[in-house]
Order: sequence, then structure tokens, then C-alpha cells
Amino acid sequence: MSTATTTDSQDLAPVSTESLTALLVTRERPPRPSAWSTSLTFGWRAVLKIKHVPEQLFDVTAFPIMMVLMYTYLFGGALAGSPREYIQFLLPGILVMSVVMITMYTGVSVNTDIEKGVFDRFRSLPIWRPATMVGYLLGDALRYAIASVVMLTVGVILGYRPDGGVAGVVAGIALLIVFSFAFSWIWTMFGLLLRTEKSVMGVSMMVIFPLTFLSNVFVDPRTMPGWLQAFVNNSPVTHLASAVRELMAGDWPADEIAWSLGWAGLFVLVFGPVTMRLYNRK
Repeated sequence: MSTATTTDSQDLAPVSTESLTALLVTRERPPRPSAWSTSLTFGWRAVLKIKHVPEQLFDVTAFPIMMVLMYTYLFGGALAGSPREYIQFLLPGILVMSVVMITMYTGVSVNTDIEKGVFDRFRSLPIWRPATMVGYLLGDALRYAIASVVMLTVGVILGYRPDGGVAGVVAGIALLIVFSFAFSWIWTMFGLLLRTEKSVMGVSMMVIFPLTFLSNVFVDPRTMPGWLQAFVNNSPVTHLASAVRELMAGDWPADEIAWSLGWAGLFVLVFGPVTMRLYNRK
């Protein structure tokens, strides 16, 4: 009995501070997560937020359906003679418009996490610094894909027929998602720069509405005044809408694709560093 008691008391003896420090120093640290894995983790976090708050998908489901139905039957007869004829021109353009408009919610999500204090925890983690921002954008890319599928489904029901087939549709959606991913960096900047999510939404709408409506989404720019054509023909949304429209029609608009990818690269090069500078100073 005495031996067992002695053994138990020895096992429970307190460890000295020196021994504990030596144990922690000599133990091998776990490898630092890669930039890609960290970004995917934060992207998965964004997906889980959608899972737990499914009403977030309202803007990529009900809103696109409403837009397609409203514009097709409101303007179709006046502009193209019939809704069925007009939707062949309208659907790729309004697909671009709807997805570009919901990119602003990236900035709203960033601002909300800042208000809740979550960002303070993220900044203290030993991870790749831009991973938090990239994670937001990766999660939103899923939302863009869902919106595209919803709108195309409704369009096909209403009579839209993409002559480019599956390959043309996939290429158009891929180009749209790449552009929207890059465009979202603008709203991450506003999410860090402005103090409330209402401010982020207000400023975003002031930028997005003129940019999307002053384009070839609804009508051919050739019917516009000359001074307005100069702006519309050089708008990034016009280049993107033209590229997506022609890809889905079975063509390969190299110039419009190059312009769309060029604008996307410019957005990342300009607003990516600005966003990270604001993030590091926040």
C-alpha cells in the first residue's frame, strides 16, 4: 500500500517551470498552414454562414428570377417584338448585371465581421495575411455560380436557347465569375474603409447602378447619343456582357474576353494592395 501511494504522489508532483519551458521549446511546432489551405478554410467559413442563415441566398435566387421575369415581359414586346425574341439578347446581359450587383455583399460581410470584433481574432492568427479576404471572395464565388444557374434555368424555361451549348454556357459563367471575383476587391476596400454596413451598401449602389445600367445589358448602344456611346462602349460591364453573350451564342469574342480579363486584372492590382494596406492598419 505504501509503495502505491508513493508512486501516485510522485506522478501527481508539480512540474517545475524550467521543465515545462524546456518541454515546450523542444517539442516540434506544427507546420504553418499554406496560403491556399488557409484561404479555403475561410472560404468554407463563408459557405457555413450561408448554411446557417439560408435567407442569405435570397439575393441569388428570388432576386434574379424577379429581374428576368420583370425585364423580359416589361420590355420584350417594345424592344424586340416579343418576350421570346428579347430574352435571347437580354438573358446574358441581365445575368452579368445581377451577379455584378451582388458582389457588393462581400464588403458588407467584411464590415459586419469588423463590427463584431471577429477581425481582431483573425489578425492575431499565424496565417497568410490576405487569406481572410480571399476566403470571403471564394465563398462569394459560390453565390455567383448559384445565381448564374438559377437565372439560366429560368431563362431556358422562358425560351432562351444558347447556341454555344454547354461549352459556351460554362465558358461564359467562368468568365463572369473571374471578373466578379476581381471586382469584389473594390467592396472589400469599402468594407474596411467605411464604418457601417449601411454606408458600404449606399456607396456600392452609387457605383454599381450607373455602371450596370449604362451598358449594353438591355439595349444596343448604337441607339444611344454619341456622348453616351463613348462611355458605354468603354465600360467594363459592356465588355463583360458582350463577351458572355457571344460565348453563349457559340462565338469566340477574343477582344471582349481580353478586355474583360484586363479589367479584372486591373481591379486586383489596384484594389488588392489597397485592401491589404487598410487591413493591416485596421
